Amino acid sequence: MKIAVLGGGHGCYAAAADLSEAGHEVRLWRRDAAALRPLIEAGSVLLQDAAGSREVPVALASADMSRVLQDAALILIPSPATAQADIARAMAPHLVSGQVVFLAPGTFGSYVMARIVRDCGNTADIAWAETGTLPYLARKHGEREVNLTVRAVRLPTGVYPACRAKEAIARIREAYASVHGCGDALSGALMNAGPVIHPPLMVMNAAPLQHFERWDIHNEGTQPAVRAVTDRLDRERIAVREALGYPAPHYPLADHYNNDQWMYGDAHKKLVKSGDWREHIDLHTHRYITEDTELGLAFLASVARWSATDAPLANGLLAVVGGFLGRDLRHGPRTLEALGLAGLGRAALLQQLHEGA
Repeated sequence: MKIAVLGGGHGCYAAAADLSEAGHEVRLWRRDAAALRPLIEAGSVLLQDAAGSREVPVALASADMSRVLQDAALILIPSPATAQADIARAMAPHLVSGQVVFLAPGTFGSYVMARIVRDCGNTADIAWAETGTLPYLARKHGEREVNLTVRAVRLPTGVYPACRAKEAIARIREAYASVHGCGDALSGALMNAGPVIHPPLMVMNAAPLQHFERWDIHNEGTQPAVRAVTDRLDRERIAVREALGYPAPHYPLADHYNNDQWMYGDAHKKLVKSGDWREHIDLHTHRYITEDTELGLAFLASVARWSATDAPLANGLLAVVGGFLGRDLRHGPRTLEALGLAGLGRAALLQQLHEGA
């Protein structure tokens, strides 16, 4: 299958190598042509995982969006949600009916990007899908080298519009057999793990993150008090899903730490052992703040407000992070209010998510 991978981050390089090795024709787009040059010149990604290190050829690496998207059956975007608006505008002139776009994860980006593309004048019939996490736990070790620690074994995925779900899920499963449908885009967005894992880790590790040059939030930073807050925040996420009528499995985050039933299987020990997450994290600019808190957690809190679901931890963490950022995060760009959806009743919103705008 012809697959376009959009972005230059850890998950993008991991996807380009992993899907190429699986036999797909992969084209990687990155807007920074200079940063992409080492991969263009080598023609391959240096992939390292449990099987060892090897060169994996990639069909095309280019900063030309039109070349990368041409004839692509699946468009994979493992980039942060903060990049989605710019990517959507870059994609808009080149998308054609029948393509499937897969956001991993999405932060309700499937709805947001679809609207941006239509506002740009492209009315092509596109299926947009999003899941709750990256298909990989991975870190880049060089200009074209990526270390892949874990592959996801379960990827619950919502589709916008939901009437295209059967077709979209079947297409994505050609690349990722771990994908399974979980309903509409809102259901998919409420599977997002980042806004549950990362805001408590940022807030409760703020002092060591600012004191030490490098700090592993998943090792020393994950202590019983942190876990207790994370588990309770996740119960708020699940309560929102239940209030909206979305069925189990809800993928409780406790399974990530306690057993092999979560999206990555039994991955937490491997993640810590790799050492790749002992890193410098800036509390103002890191994506755990800009993506998972300012966008993702604010989105979760807004859906809780809309569904009249109590979410004290979500709102409390937003208040604390807003305190050190110096702004009120309750009114962020990814809230239902900002998206113009908060005024819709439940039936009207669900119909829009099923049929499309």
